[in-house]
Amino acid sequence: MSQPIGGTLVETYFRNRGITALHGTGSLRFHPRCYYRLYEHSTTEIWPAMVASVTDLAGRQTGAHRTWLSPDGSDKAPVETPRRAMGDLLGHAVRFGVAGRVLAAGEGIETVLSPRQVLPHIPPLAALSAAHLAACQFPATLRRLYVIRDRDPAGDGARDSLIARAASVGIEAIAVSPVAGDFNEDLRRRGVDALRAALKEQLHP
Repeated sequence: MSQPIGGTLVETYFRNRGITALHGTGSLRFHPRCYYRLYEHSTTEIWPAMVASVTDLAGRQTGAHRTWLSPDGSDKAPVETPRRAMGDLLGHAVRFGVAGRVLAAGEGIETVLSPRQVLPHIPPLAALSAAHLAACQFPATLRRLYVIRDRDPAGDGARDSLIARAASVGIEAIAVSPVAGDFNEDLRRRGVDALRAALKEQLHP
């Protein structure tokens, strides 16, 4: 019942968060009337939503993630938990592009799509939480992993765990850090040029 995100409220939502580079986002869809219920016996509400496909390394869908949106797409819906995931998530991710020798991995969808505004050729994945980021699986082709960290204790733990796991199998792992809480906050508050300059200092040749 969902549709591609082009020309929908999902595109509006991303634009309001400073994200306009939406190539390779086939894992994202728009659902105009997605059910939302806070508790099992709560009243069912209907909101527009961004639906993300969670897949394994072979491309098989293992789960889904929903972000409910306001009716005009200006922000997330005014509900208590506007983001929810379902299915088998551990080790899997929402993927944007096909990973080769280089991959970027972070927690949230908006967080990983923000650096892609200035790094359009590095495919990112969103693991959807710090715990899932620490457990994400590595493609056999991977030689360098950029860990897009969130600046909080959970993000620090996920970074350290993922870097250690990558190093144990011979993958070069490099943490990239935002100035503020996450890279989407940097993009919105500081702009594309400042984001480009900050990332340039953290990348390896």
